[in-house]
Amino acid sequence: MTMQPHIQELYNKKESLDLKWKQEHLNEGRYTLNMVRIDDEVRKIVQHIKKAEAKEAHLQNKVDAAAPQVSVAT
Repeated sequence: MTMQPHIQELYNKKESLDLKWKQEHLNEGRYTLNMVRIDDEVRKIVQHIKKAEAKEAHLQNKVDAAAPQVSVAT
């Protein structure tokens, strides 16, 4: 199963924020208020990712459960 574009977008955004956080740390050399804001954004994105992946898994489970069960008698 491939990842939905929406979920991939969320992962890309999270990675971008992670890089932004690292750059901020390299520039400042300490934990700043901007880094706190970035951490909050990352936390929200992770929550969205979890929800989207759970929804995708739930839908896949429904499809799998709805698949006809075929028995081949020998």
